[in-house]
Amino acid sequence: MLVEINFDGIVGPSHNYAGLSHGNLAATANAGRVSRPREAALEGVTKMRANLALGLTQGTLLPHDRPNDAWLAALATEYDAAPAYLRAQALSASAMWAANAATVSPAPDTGDGACHLTVANLMTMPHRSHEWPQTLAQLRLAFTDPAFSVHGPVPAPFGDEGAANHMRLCEQHGAPGVELFVYGEPGGRFPARQRREACEAVARAHRLDPVRTIFAQQSNEAIAAGAFHNDVVAVANERVLFAHEQAFEDKAALYAEIAAVAPWAEIVEVPAARVSLADAIASYLFNAQLVTPPDDAMTLIVPGEARDNAAVWGWLQDMLAGNGPIRRVEVVDVRQSMANGGGPACLRLRVVCDPATVDPRFLVDAAKLDRIAAVIEAHWPIEIAADSIADPTLIARIRAARAALLDALDLSDLLTVNPVA
Repeated sequence: MLVEINFDGIVGPSHNYAGLSHGNLAATANAGRVSRPREAALEGVTKMRANLALGLTQGTLLPHDRPNDAWLAALATEYDAAPAYLRAQALSASAMWAANAATVSPAPDTGDGACHLTVANLMTMPHRSHEWPQTLAQLRLAFTDPAFSVHGPVPAPFGDEGAANHMRLCEQHGAPGVELFVYGEPGGRFPARQRREACEAVARAHRLDPVRTIFAQQSNEAIAAGAFHNDVVAVANERVLFAHEQAFEDKAALYAEIAAVAPWAEIVEVPAARVSLADAIASYLFNAQLVTPPDDAMTLIVPGEARDNAAVWGWLQDMLAGNGPIRRVEVVDVRQSMANGGGPACLRLRVVCDPATVDPRFLVDAAKLDRIAAVIEAHWPIEIAADSIADPTLIARIRAARAALLDALDLSDLLTVNPVA
């Protein structure tokens, strides 16, 4: 039976605030702050527990080896000798945001009946550009069953940021769907990270039906306001597209195209007059998990910042009082992730498949989350100050913490995976 599985990235022990992501307002605003990796990772575990409590199927993706010595070696340096900015880029824990791990097309949508995953190249940002080899190794391990087809990255210079710029509309997860790829056009004050050419390449690799594949431009206004990925201004689940009024460059054309191929789809649009782009981005209203639990009450899982924003919370209460398709709002605390520019949706990769085809080491239940939490409590640094990332004692602790987690999950074979991007 096909179900949607949320694979959450476990926040790595090197989680720190280096302000590396140009265009991500939260990340740059909090550059230099003291981070709390243990707290961040435990927040993520609590979020996964909440998903299990809703009846959702839950998986994980693991932290990468940091610092990435192979990447530094390709730059003819090593961690101790590298300039400070390269050290920060090599130490980044941004792989925790699993929405950028890959683009996923479930089997009902593909020409060969396999679930296709294409690892994202993340080439726009140096600190993320070296993630894909380790991500690809995990994907090929987790999805080694013949039910899956796992692809390498789209080549440069075509930037691809994975599921953060991809949505799927369907009547139910196991039914054929309409896949929506969102790209940006360069030229604004912030980089447009997703290229249309990359979207088209992924669609071809996944053998998608062109009639049921839509390419839409993210609005330049949204990117300029700090919506560096589409999932900061829109999210979809089954028959529902939940979007800000200013999410797309030509929303009329997009909505018409959706209506033509998916007449059953429902669009829930948040008007700018009620929630400004600034409030949507600051609260990460749309960087939420929109899910369908077993009770069929479609649920929006938002960060605490959405509740703290009067305009956003007021609109959500009005929405719930109506008779719309989103019937419930749940709040989670992921403040450490939010301070670095990623909300609940950033932390997870959605894969529709039969759980029996997934390597069980990547699936979790309450008992496994207890084991993960115990490792985090014992090994993750409590704090990382911006001026401490050159400390060899800290680096040794970061590596030992990851090794302890992989050992606890019987995934120590990933210890040796650190190829050059």
